[in-house]
Amino acid sequence: MMLLLAAFWPGLAGAVALGGLVGFLAGWPGGRAVPLALGGLAALVMLLALAQAVPGLPGLWLDGAALMLPLYLAGCAIGAMGNRTTDAGR
Repeated sequence: MMLLLAAFWPGLAGAVALGGLVGFLAGWPGGRAVPLALGGLAALVMLLALAQAVPGLPGLWLDGAALMLPLYLAGCAIGAMGNRTTDAGR
């Protein structure tokens, strides 16, 4: 896992930054279905990565997605909260 973090740190930082920007520009979704579906997708990807269900290079891509997707979603949530607190009205 430390090797993945060492190799993917630029992608992880980019995922948080991009998520923050997208969350700030888009704002918080109106309903509860979208955040729940995205959280479920992140959990599914993490479970597949932990189970090591996909071998080889596609497995590496899945591991990268399992690391980056939750950070992207967290960045989106932080950006959306920033949109609410600044009253940007988007």
